[in-house]
Amino acid sequence: MSIVRQQRFARARVSVRAARQFVGDTLTCWGVRGRWDEMRLCASELAANAVLHGAPPGRDFCVRLVREPGRVLIEVRDTGPGLPVIQCVSSEAAAGRGLWLVREVADDFGVLDEPVGKTAWVAFVE
Repeated sequence: MSIVRQQRFARARVSVRAARQFVGDTLTCWGVRGRWDEMRLCASELAANAVLHGAPPGRDFCVRLVREPGRVLIEVRDTGPGLPVIQCVSSEAAAGRGLWLVREVADDFGVLDEPVGKTAWVAFVE
């Protein structure tokens, strides 16, 4: 049986912190302790991408957590066009490593092209 919790956030930089807090609070409520920091990090990166590149002005984005037997799934959905791309950046670059980091930290990562927008997701095996 799956347990699902989701929350909408405004397209604002402060929402990245709020989304990370929501994920941390939900994981704590569920009793998930392993890899808590990695899950919050991935949620932050996906939320930051939604704020900076995904959600159109005036639109929200949604963070959804699903706890299934043996894994936790974190999804961030926005209604903006285009799909995110994992970049290869130089060691001197100040930005652009977020999705690369997400892919390296999570057990699985993907992006679903939705009829309107997209859903970026990460999965962690418990």
